[in-house]
Amino acid sequence: MNDLALDLYGALTEPATLTIKRVLPGPVDRVWTYLTDQNLRRQWLCAGPMELKEGASFEWVWRNDELTSPPGERPEGFGAEHRMQGRILEIDPPRKLTYDWPGAGEVTFELIPRDSHTLLTVVHRRIPDRKTTVGVSAGWHAHLDLLAVRMAGQNAEPFWDAVARLRKDYDSRTPK
Repeated sequence: MNDLALDLYGALTEPATLTIKRVLPGPVDRVWTYLTDQNLRRQWLCAGPMELKEGASFEWVWRNDELTSPPGERPEGFGAEHRMQGRILEIDPPRKLTYDWPGAGEVTFELIPRDSHTLLTVVHRRIPDRKTTVGVSAGWHAHLDLLAVRMAGQNAEPFWDAVARLRKDYDSRTPK
């Protein structure tokens, strides 16, 4: 399989499990830094320090309006800021990071070297319902697209416009 040309859409690999992959430029260590360093992570996902040890608690803060300029039109129901308390369940630097996402399951990042690139696989397990599945699918897709753009040093489309488009796509792709 040539996984340098992946389908960018996530797939339900089990009824409550989303799997989404990206091939990112650079070695595993560089991608790991974008996942774990709060200054790099805030450029594509969220801010907040994280002690890199199993059992460590953390708080992440999403300010998606700050991810792109312009940010696009924030959809109804989204605030300017969202906070999440989490805990690291498993960590194997720089290959694997798993944390809990209270109320929405748990998330695992796995990194595998592919020549001069890294295959990043995100697995979001125990998603509680269809509405959350559509939301986290569109969210991960948009955030991972932004990660790829940031790592490549390119400009991104307005974040909220991408989320709105992807929510429609995932709504039509997700079983009722």
